Amino acid sequence: MKYISTRGGVSGISFSDAVMMGLATDGGLLLPQEIPEVPQEKLKAWKDLPYKGLALEVMRLFASDIPEEDLERLIEKSYSTFTHPEIVPLVKVDRVYIMELFHGPTLAFKDVALQFLGNLFEYLLSKRNKTMNILGATSGDTGSAAIHGVKGRKNMTIFILHPHKRVSPIQELQMTTVTDPNVFNLSIEGTFDDCQAIVKTIFNDLEFKERYRLGAVNSINWARVLAQVVYYVWAALKFDRPVRICVPTGNFGNIFAGYIAKKMTGLIERLILATNENDILYRFLSRGDYSVGKVVPTISPSMDIQVASNFERYLYYLYDEDPKKVKEAMEEFSKSKALKFSAEEVEKAQKDFLTGSATQEETLKTIKEIYERTGYILDPHTAVGVKVALEHLEEKIPVICLATAHPAKFPDAVKKAIGKEPPIPKTIKDLFNKERRFSVLPADTERVKEFIAKHAIS
Repeated sequence: MKYISTRGGVSGISFSDAVMMGLATDGGLLLPQEIPEVPQEKLKAWKDLPYKGLALEVMRLFASDIPEEDLERLIEKSYSTFTHPEIVPLVKVDRVYIMELFHGPTLAFKDVALQFLGNLFEYLLSKRNKTMNILGATSGDTGSAAIHGVKGRKNMTIFILHPHKRVSPIQELQMTTVTDPNVFNLSIEGTFDDCQAIVKTIFNDLEFKERYRLGAVNSINWARVLAQVVYYVWAALKFDRPVRICVPTGNFGNIFAGYIAKKMTGLIERLILATNENDILYRFLSRGDYSVGKVVPTISPSMDIQVASNFERYLYYLYDEDPKKVKEAMEEFSKSKALKFSAEEVEKAQKDFLTGSATQEETLKTIKEIYERTGYILDPHTAVGVKVALEHLEEKIPVICLATAHPAKFPDAVKKAIGKEPPIPKTIKDLFNKERRFSVLPADTERVKEFIAKHAIS
């Protein structure tokens, strides 16, 4: 399998080179040259595989340059850190199914991809006898999951930007209490979009990127998307008919993995895209308006995003795999912060996606009602998804909601909804007594570059 850029300036590169490149050198995002369609008989054979076995089957279609036994070892090592035997169990709750993606080291869905990516980086760097400085931005969960995937590794240093005082206290603790010498937390005086823009600008400075050997852990890295494709296939295989899968999303990376799984298998009738008040993706799917608004801080902070960094990957398919058109659209968007889509384009997108949004009041109400009916506690991001999923129930189509974080990561929101905090796992309780280390910087690209230059591994 070879990889190409959404903007046409990179083609014919291997999976390993795509992982190491992160953001394409032409400013676009990397994608497989083609998406394999899995025949029905193979899907039947996959149905009874354990999660790690399915991960090997899915990933080897895209990672053809990695020997199968090496890939199998990477998968085994990555998911041995999860506390549930099924890795991502499916639970029936009320009228939907919940896929719990929070049984990894940081209790968030990002662990599914970032435990794998950390091990993959280590494997590729040792093969090439190289070092890497990883750079990423987080709205909450990516940062801690990336740090826990990379901490203590000798050939890697990681710099994670998060918006100062705009992530949940527990998310902040999960990042800043990791004091390994190869971990640097940068608390940026701005929004997540500011952090993301700084990271993208730095990656687009090719001379700086090459000099400091920068690598990406954000969902701009294809390997992250690939690791997430697996759990969509896993969930859909549990049923004997096509399913709908509801995804609370801000960055479009998670749901884009679902789109790849849909195209591969034909097992997903439609994906349901759920947003909070930061609803740029909802506006795109409902009326063709993809314009940046002001970021609204909410009780589901990982979704407080206006610029969806993975949307460009979907644009490539919406524009019939025309890289010239994608490049022109992204250049226009960088100037005007807006894209308009025709009625035909919106209709095309709606064949793959349903959508809806939830206010903070509706999110709290959903947590409360589900708890009162079932005793199950949702975190505020998952509650956004459940609220929207319940609006798109249809007879004979099972609906699966992705539970993207453990409710204990958002105790204030849960307490506001049900009158008490969720049970706190010991791993979180222990954070409050740990030393913290981070640096506060302005939302200034040059200041961040100076910090990286000072602390990067040589």
